[in-house]
Amino acid sequence: MNTASLFSPVRPRLPASLTSGDELADTITAAISLGSIAVGDRLPAEIDLAAEFGVAVATLRKSLAVLRSQQVVETRRGRDGGTFVMRVPFPSDAQVREYLRSLSIIDLRDYSDEHTAVAGGIARLVSQRALDQDLDALAEQAQQQAETDDLTAQVSLDNRFYVQLGAESQSQRLMRAQMRLQSEVSTLKWSPAAAATSSEAAKYARIQVADALRQRDPELAEATIGNLIRQTTYRIIDVKLTLDRPDSEGNAAS
Repeated sequence: MNTASLFSPVRPRLPASLTSGDELADTITAAISLGSIAVGDRLPAEIDLAAEFGVAVATLRKSLAVLRSQQVVETRRGRDGGTFVMRVPFPSDAQVREYLRSLSIIDLRDYSDEHTAVAGGIARLVSQRALDQDLDALAEQAQQQAETDDLTAQVSLDNRFYVQLGAESQSQRLMRAQMRLQSEVSTLKWSPAAAATSSEAAKYARIQVADALRQRDPELAEATIGNLIRQTTYRIIDVKLTLDRPDSEGNAAS
């Protein structure tokens, strides 16, 4: 897989409270969260990565230094050296609450509308275009569970399924849009301070999508994934409304 396919689709739109302040570092982190690069993988060579981002190697190295300071990556010297992914950072509950307070209900509904349109279009195309063996592979992927209770492992596994779904649409534009939308919602979907999706609930949702696709019914596939996106959005909105109440600080602390 070349560096363009790893990073080009991932340009997350996130508030300052959920970013490092370094655009390149945040883009690399988003790619890791989406499962484009797994924990333990080695990043592409610095010269290739700098060329992909269109920056000088010195600029890239500053961004990698930010990631090293966060212990997201580790640089090793020697013949088998390079920069390796060590973990995926996940925002604290306080950061998520701050982010959620900064959003309006209109923002959340607008996000839901865009994601529903993009993911629904992908589901229709996949049900029409994907080979049977590819749908079987998606169904197997839907069944997977993270081997640990680590939240970021669960997020990456879930994101990989939906990114692969985008790839099966055979539309590069839709896949890029899907990756961006997944990177924007992951924090709110999974955080205990927002929708608090469980690993079991996420697995059940993936299975629903995979089953609908295997029926080769475009309308059913589109409706299934659209309903799941709206359900997640409603849960996030419910938390948002609770946080906006005057006594929410006291409730959150209790």
